[in-house]
Amino acid sequence: MTQAHGADRILILDCGSQFTQLIARRVREARVYSEIHPPRSLEWIRQWKPSGIILSGGPSSVYEEGAPTFDPGILDVAPVLGVCYGMQWIAHTVGGEVKGGGRREYGRQEVTVREPSGVFAGFAPDESTQVWMSHGDHVEKLPPGFVATASSGDNPLVGMRHESKPIHCIQFHAEVAHTTRGPEIISNFVFGICGCSPSWTPGHFIEDEVAKIRALVGDKQVICGLSGGVDSSVAAALVHRAIGDQLTCIFVDTGLLRLHEREQVERMFRSSMGMKLVTVRAEARFLSALAGVDDPEQKRKIIGHTFIDVFEDAAAEAGQGAEFLVQGTLYPDVIESVSAKGGPSATIKTHHNVGGLKPGMKFKLIEPLRELFKDEVRNVGRELGLSEEMVGRHPFPGPGLAIRVLSDVTEEKLDVLRRADAIYLEEIRAAGLYNDIWQAFAVLLPVRSVGVMGDGRTYENVVGLRAVTSTDGMTADWFPYPPDVLGRMSNRIINEVRGVNRVVYDVSSKPPATIEWE
Repeated sequence: MTQAHGADRILILDCGSQFTQLIARRVREARVYSEIHPPRSLEWIRQWKPSGIILSGGPSSVYEEGAPTFDPGILDVAPVLGVCYGMQWIAHTVGGEVKGGGRREYGRQEVTVREPSGVFAGFAPDESTQVWMSHGDHVEKLPPGFVATASSGDNPLVGMRHESKPIHCIQFHAEVAHTTRGPEIISNFVFGICGCSPSWTPGHFIEDEVAKIRALVGDKQVICGLSGGVDSSVAAALVHRAIGDQLTCIFVDTGLLRLHEREQVERMFRSSMGMKLVTVRAEARFLSALAGVDDPEQKRKIIGHTFIDVFEDAAAEAGQGAEFLVQGTLYPDVIESVSAKGGPSATIKTHHNVGGLKPGMKFKLIEPLRELFKDEVRNVGRELGLSEEMVGRHPFPGPGLAIRVLSDVTEEKLDVLRRADAIYLEEIRAAGLYNDIWQAFAVLLPVRSVGVMGDGRTYENVVGLRAVTSTDGMTADWFPYPPDVLGRMSNRIINEVRGVNRVVYDVSSKPPATIEWE
């Protein structure tokens, strides 16, 4: 997403840290726009015109072949904050000394602030504060022109700054929750050093995106793949605000949806929002394409390609000649789909809503939410006037229940999962817990177990339940249900869903697990 000309924005250059996305979140929470990019050329960075630059941490040593590196000229483009590896790269590049081993620090540490100014403005002299460390190498000797600003018991150089240039460095991770005054440190950099103003709001975002969409589309026709989930709903509402009836929403019933999903979407968008909506019944087409496929990546690709085929057929039948396709791609989708060579994160899974879905696809993509985290999308939806019931819905994957059937997909398996999932969500709402949970769903495991029902032996399906808390889906913890609630869920599913005789609960966090099972 390109921001309005002249807007304050922070460029985060990713050196490979698992916490890089948290830096972006902390900056955005301060209402300043930020973007994450892999190491870029000096010319690219100058053209981006950042108000400030943050160099993230990372697992590499500055001495390793292939370690992230930059043109030293970036230190003169805008104020710079080096975090962990970023600090080490700056020290190494401008004449300091970086050493490996000896002073490795991991986890919670106490740091003493030696100079309560710059990123430590508001701290008391010699104040001790808790931070999160994760480094092997350390800065052994200050570069010329730099002064120490913080130290730890094992390391006298935990923070440093240039005497005259706006270059500040910290060896710890201010972006993680374990650093107790981390948000204050980042705010000091963003506001006190970079001079940004807290002006990035949902209203400004909508205004900028509406103008961009109108300029891009002109008088052309646009279609949107509408699932009824938060992402596609907000994307559709935003584009509808920009171009009105030039937008036609196409809802594809893939046969992979939750119970009564099609009826809910039709009621919501036709009746409540007045959008042009075409419903396509394509259950048989998707199930036929998925027959015998159990590999999750292959499922995603098949569903993505079939989805576009259905779209092309629907657009042709409508005779509108649509040139653009709206998708509700979010920033975590983009980050998780970047390869290790191209950016910060190894590919976790293929998202069928990220970039060119298949060769020869005729639509040009409009992805107005591509640089937003989930909670930011919800706030944009509220600003657009969408109901709280809609914007508060739990995430639902584009491939639908196909990736929650952990084997080949059949109509019978989908029916079992669909009914179990509906009971699960119904019990969550009845317990008043829905809004406390980021995402909850059932999965149908590829195993059967022995059970006893009545006086007979059974050999039936196992259903797994998953519920997590999260802010944006980048990290997540499992939700601690009261035992009686879990008991009711299990009892109802086993008694009401024919073909299920065992229910299990997933207590894995992300990382190391993902939220979805596939």
